[in-house]
Amino acid sequence: MLRRAARDIRAGMTVNLGIGLPTQVLQYVPAGLAVCLHSENGIAGVGPVLDRVHADRNLIDAGGAYVSALPGTAYFDSAVSFAIVRSGRLDLTLLGAFEVAANGDLANWIIPGHLTPGAGGAIELAQKARKVAVITTHTDKHGRPKIVAHCTLPLTAPGCVQRIFTDMAVCDVTPDGLRLSELAEGVTVAQVIAATGAPLIVPQAPLPRF
Repeated sequence: MLRRAARDIRAGMTVNLGIGLPTQVLQYVPAGLAVCLHSENGIAGVGPVLDRVHADRNLIDAGGAYVSALPGTAYFDSAVSFAIVRSGRLDLTLLGAFEVAANGDLANWIIPGHLTPGAGGAIELAQKARKVAVITTHTDKHGRPKIVAHCTLPLTAPGCVQRIFTDMAVCDVTPDGLRLSELAEGVTVAQVIAATGAPLIVPQAPLPRF
């Protein structure tokens, strides 16, 4: 799923990788690809994650991982960082999710009754990036669907998600409904339908595998 999501990152893009699964996409971005990775704590030009032995202990991404700098990396304060986000300069943001609705509604910042540090940059990222995609497991740890007809958790942003990458499939939010676009190797259409809490549009033609 991480490798498949990385394929949507193209040369020339400015991309933000959200906390959690999305930050792990960085390891699958081809070396030398001309892409600018943005972190909302104030970095543009994020390089590969480093281990503690080789890391600059003062250089972390928004999720707290030790990252490296690339030639041309820029640093700035939070005001400038969020001005970049709010002015629509991000081509793509990849975010995690607790729930995603068939119409693209996103809930990813709080589960009521559980401790949370706050929404962070999720609201701005979800509303202002030119394309918003989600990376998540298809079901939660109890086997309940995370792709649903309607979100039951507090929304981060309505109607913002365009594509969903899971460990089972790639789904696209379309005006006609949620379309099943690709299948993971070894997964059947029936398994995806059973694990999804919303109706799916399933093309007649064989689906690509990832």
